[in-house]
Amino acid sequence: MKPLALSIGDPSGIGPDLALSLWSQRRQLNVPEFLVLGDVEQLRLRAKHLQLDAPIEISNPANAKTDFQHFLPVQPLKNKLIENIGTPLSENAAGIIEAIEQAVALTLAGDTSAVVTCPISKKPLYDTGFEHPGHTEFLASLASQHLGHPVMPVMLLAGPDLRAVPVTIHIPLHDVPQQLTTQLIEETIIITERDLRTRFDIKEPRIAVSGLNPHAGENGALGHQDESVILPVVMKLRSKGMDIKGPLPADTMFHARARQNYDVAICMYHDQALIPAKALAFDESVNVTLGLPFIRTSPDHGTAFEIAGQGIARPDSLLAALKLAQTLSLTALKESA
Repeated sequence: MKPLALSIGDPSGIGPDLALSLWSQRRQLNVPEFLVLGDVEQLRLRAKHLQLDAPIEISNPANAKTDFQHFLPVQPLKNKLIENIGTPLSENAAGIIEAIEQAVALTLAGDTSAVVTCPISKKPLYDTGFEHPGHTEFLASLASQHLGHPVMPVMLLAGPDLRAVPVTIHIPLHDVPQQLTTQLIEETIIITERDLRTRFDIKEPRIAVSGLNPHAGENGALGHQDESVILPVVMKLRSKGMDIKGPLPADTMFHARARQNYDVAICMYHDQALIPAKALAFDESVNVTLGLPFIRTSPDHGTAFEIAGQGIARPDSLLAALKLAQTLSLTALKESA
């Protein structure tokens, strides 16, 4: 299998700390080989600051797996990244964006097996004209350019005991009922079911769909969307042979016995999915973007500027993201064989 492509994220945050920490523990933790898309000098400065004995050298996809055993392999960027621990710089925006673009390009070309992204901060990107709401939407735009048609990204939070998908993501809660449509819910479920089969190797995914309102609307007494918007989608997809149930009351979907009955929970809004996912496995949850022509995972946390450069950032979630990317890549290889 080819190495993973790791975009370094915002260099002022903990992305460099985590990459360096995992490379330093690569044998103890059985870390999958990855190629960093970043800046060699910036990473060397961070390693020195963290007092880590981590040699960092220029590499490329063809040599990265071998090089990984001896030094942290980095494919350099045209745009330099400035070391400025704890405070993001708009001057780094071009390099941050380039790292993501390179990771995607290498993976689409088959030179790397998957994209793993360290966290970014949106403000320095917005300050320089970045027009996408976030990381996921930018990746979807790159995928659309490659394919020549729009793609719909789906966010999946994957942990040891729960997979959860929010149908709506980064919008205010009061906008959720208007944004929820039968088409959006149906497309989200179809993409999720397909990727669970082809990438997660779940032959017949069991899907649980949450309601929007308390008690899934209680037969219309607490809101109409559960019966008028969600239920028709569930019935339609079930009639086509999908193993799907719902809408279910969200307050009883996530206890241990309930989770044994499904492979993924389709939730109606951001916190409905992310609160149980993070409560169950805060340090091990992985953000997976479904619906793309390449595999993308990321740690389920932000840049954590306040602890960058202190040597206290836990690498658990990035390690889980790397290992899941490796597993999904192997499954995809098997499916395409």
